[in-house]
Amino acid sequence: MEARPKKLLDQVRDRLRVKHYAYKTEECYVNWIRRFILFHNKQHPNMMGPVEVEAFLTHLAVHDHVAASTQNQALSALLFLYRDVLHRDLGENINAIRAKRSQHLPTVLTPDEALAVIAQLSGVYRLVAQLLYGSGLRLKEALRLRVKDLDFSQNQISVREAKGSKSRFTMLPVCIADPLKEHLQGVKRLHQQDLEQGYGSVYLPYALERKYPDADRQWIWQYVFPSSQRSIDPRSQMTRRHHLNESSQQKAVKQAARKTGINKRISCHTFRHSFATHLLQNNYDIRTVQELLGHKDVKTTMIYTHVLNKGGKGVLSPLDACA
Repeated sequence: MEARPKKLLDQVRDRLRVKHYAYKTEECYVNWIRRFILFHNKQHPNMMGPVEVEAFLTHLAVHDHVAASTQNQALSALLFLYRDVLHRDLGENINAIRAKRSQHLPTVLTPDEALAVIAQLSGVYRLVAQLLYGSGLRLKEALRLRVKDLDFSQNQISVREAKGSKSRFTMLPVCIADPLKEHLQGVKRLHQQDLEQGYGSVYLPYALERKYPDADRQWIWQYVFPSSQRSIDPRSQMTRRHHLNESSQQKAVKQAARKTGINKRISCHTFRHSFATHLLQNNYDIRTVQELLGHKDVKTTMIYTHVLNKGGKGVLSPLDACA
C-alpha cells in the first residue's frame, strides 16, 4: 500500500525545517499560505500563479490596510511556497498595489533617560535591558544567547545566527560583567536541578544534536536567560527549558517606561536605537557601528545620523536668534 502524499502545509513545514528557519517564521509562513489558499476559495496553489498572488497582496493593502512590512512578509511566504516547495518561478515582478512604507525616524532616548528606564527594572529583566542598551542587541538576540557566547576575558559577545542568518561580535559592557556572572551561577544551579530530575536538554540548531548526542545537556549550550518553567518543544515534543519569553521582557520595559514618566514611545528596540545614536554622538566611525549592529548595508545605519541633528537639522530658529 502506497503512503499517502503529505499535505501541502506539512510539506511547507518540512522544507522550512530543512532550511533551518526559526519556529516563529515557520508558523508565520504557514499562516500566510493558509490565508492565501482560503482567499482563493481553497484552490491549490499549483492551480494559481502571479495573478492570484497579486490579487491577494492587493487585498491586504487596500482592504486590510496592512503595513508595508506585513505585506512583504506575506509575499516572502508565498515566494517560498512557489520557489522551494512547488518549484515554480513567479517571475521577477509581482504587480500588486503595495502598502505605503512609513517614513518615521526611530525613537531615541538620551543616556539619562535610558538609564532611568533601566533603573525601574530588576532581576533578569534589568540584565536583558542593560544588554540591549549596552551591546546594541535585538531582543531575540539577547534572549537566545548561550553561555558559550559570553567572553568575559575579552569583554565580548558572540551573536550567532542573527537576523539574516549572520553572526557578529559586539561588546560586553564591563559594568555588568559581575552581575552577569552572579546571574549565571543561579542559572547553573537551575540547570543542575533539571539534570537531576531527568531533564536539562536544550534546543540545538541544525544537526548538532545528532553530531554531538550529549551537547544539548552541556552547560555551555544552555540559555543565559532561561525560562522559569519547562515546556514541550513544538517540533521535537521533548520537555525542555526554553529561553525567557519575549513578551515578558517587553511588558516589563513598558511598565518601567511608564513609571519614569518619559513622554516617548519606548520599547525594547528603543535601547538598540539609542545604543547606535549614542555611539555616533561619541564620534565612533559609522562602519564600526554598522558592524556592531550587524547591518548588511551602511545605509541602514545612516538613519541614526538623521536622529543626531537637533532642532530641525541643527539650524537655529530665527525666533531664538532674536532672543
